[in-house]
Amino acid sequence: WDVNTPIHKVWAVNAHENVEESGPIVRVQVDHYKDFAPQCLTDTSQNDPLYGNTGTVPSASNTWYDVGPTQVGVWTCEPGSFEVTYGERQWFHLVEGTMFITDAYDGTSKRCVAGDTVMLPAGWSGYVDVVQSVKKVFTVAK
Repeated sequence: WDVNTPIHKVWAVNAHENVEESGPIVRVQVDHYKDFAPQCLTDTSQNDPLYGNTGTVPSASNTWYDVGPTQVGVWTCEPGSFEVTYGERQWFHLVEGTMFITDAYDGTSKRCVAGDTVMLPAGWSGYVDVVQSVKKVFTVAK
């Protein structure tokens, strides 16, 4: 890359006791924004890796790293709403769009916009309302 151009990085670490890779250990992986393009993603509306089934709301993703308790990738979703029941512990950084996350337990709702970083605890249940198409980088810890 050109060292005179600003670099935007998102760094996530999932600390866990076991390194479960069966081959060479992956310590660093760099993925470029061009790899977030729609043609690089897989339609996951009926079997979404983060939320199960988004129903009629189109979603797509690409998981770059999936070893042991950790998954890392990119996820996109078109406007719409869907319920999440007992989700995995998830961290994400919203790159584009606007969405609301509503907790089923207490009804609190948080507006998430590009640049926001969110942590959802294991077992989280609630609603995701995508207002403007979103794109996010995620990590899931099982």
